[in-house]
Amino acid sequence: MTTGLDHTIVHARDHDASAVFLTAILGLPPPRAVGRFAAVALDNGVTLDYAQAREPFDRAHYAFVVAPGELDAILGRVRERGLPWWADPGHGRPKECYVRDDRRGFYFDDPDGHSLEVLERRA
Repeated sequence: MTTGLDHTIVHARDHDASAVFLTAILGLPPPRAVGRFAAVALDNGVTLDYAQAREPFDRAHYAFVVAPGELDAILGRVRERGLPWWADPGHGRPKECYVRDDRRGFYFDDPDGHSLEVLERRA
């Protein structure tokens, strides 16, 4: 049996704006409307389905694996927007990337406070 993730729901104060934010930062195609959701399609077939939510809602962590050359481009877009970024999820090492298992990565927050991580794919 093969099991995979098809989609997950991401709660946001403004689901359209949050989905557009993510696609702009990651360099993905614009989100598309799917029923009441703003769906962000990832390259592995998984979608993040942004849903309009009322406060309060739980903040979550989403980690995105990218090709090594893409990490620098994404970090550039984070910097262009003046967003804070860190080498750790606790925000203790600002403006740094981490290196783990010969892979680089970093964390930043989206407008709704979700913790986003970008890390390089294993070679």
